[in-house]
Amino acid sequence: MAFNLADYETVDSRLDKWNKEYPDGRLETEIIEATDIRFIVICRLYKTEADNKACATGLAMEVITDKGVNANFALPNCETSAIGRALANAGFSAKGKRSSREEMASVIRLQQAMPQTFTVDRTEPLQLSNEDWVKAANVAAPKAPPECCAKGNTLRTGLSKTTQKPYYGYVCVDNIKEHAIWAKQDATGAWFFPKREGE
Repeated sequence: MAFNLADYETVDSRLDKWNKEYPDGRLETEIIEATDIRFIVICRLYKTEADNKACATGLAMEVITDKGVNANFALPNCETSAIGRALANAGFSAKGKRSSREEMASVIRLQQAMPQTFTVDRTEPLQLSNEDWVKAANVAAPKAPPECCAKGNTLRTGLSKTTQKPYYGYVCVDNIKEHAIWAKQDATGAWFFPKREGE
């Protein structure tokens, strides 16, 4: 989704309104998290220099990128967004425009940094090779189960027509429904074949 940054107010504009209304006020920023991949900053606003309790707070997160502005300026961008969020929470944003221009610029940067996802044409049944299935499911294929009957098993993979979720399993050559062995996923997303009776 594209955004017109000109439709959003800058943090500097909000800060100017704050300073006019609370000339004795102050703001404090604090780094909550600093890792190799992101920063999280909180901003606290105080109406007077003597206030012990903040009248509003704001949190922001910025992801550090390999290129672009967040390769070198993720922390200051994060601090600016936190200030803008705190000012919005204190009532210094236009109705329906809580996000600042800087926050929306951050959204655009994240969208541009995200890898392109694949799309599925649902007009025809999707036939996936085993290698394509593994890529679509974004998981490693489970080891083949023991053969269910003397004639052997056939691998079946693809996406469910109803749920659009990947499936992976083996059916016997005679297509006996009860002999089908379908893989399942555990809580971590890893695929496995459940044990059958007598195993």
